[in-house]
Amino acid sequence: MIIRAGKTDDATAIAAFWHPLIRETVITFSTTEHAPDAIAKMITDNPAFLVAVRDGTVVGFATYKQFRAGNGYRHSMEHTIIVDPVAQRGGVASALMDALETHARGEGVHTLIGGVTGTNTEGIKFHQARGYKLAGVIAQTGRKFDRWLDLHLMQKML
Repeated sequence: MIIRAGKTDDATAIAAFWHPLIRETVITFSTTEHAPDAIAKMITDNPAFLVAVRDGTVVGFATYKQFRAGNGYRHSMEHTIIVDPVAQRGGVASALMDALETHARGEGVHTLIGGVTGTNTEGIKFHQARGYKLAGVIAQTGRKFDRWLDLHLMQKML
């Protein structure tokens, strides 16, 4: 497996595994699918957009952006990691997280924060195993599939 910077031509492959997760799961609270050109723009607009490639196929991505607006938050970033379900439990998320944390440290990031759906026990365990601590729970902050969902904020000081 290779972890590298994302390229605009990765957008279609990313959409192929991200859209079903948006449509069918609560891993993300979003219900909006992103067209490949919008994903390509995300890639070009964010130098911290990394992809995992296995056997020539993009099987996951990771990125981060400032946690909240305002200059005082410039060293606090919120990350996103999305892995193709066919590649889960194969070390892709761990490799992406390692690369993302390395990139963030190099950019002077002090803390990474992950917002994990409360029902996503695998996501919570993944973060805990990597040294992330529960910083708080925002109850019933998301709504998807006609139900309220809690958001667990997982934090790691770099």
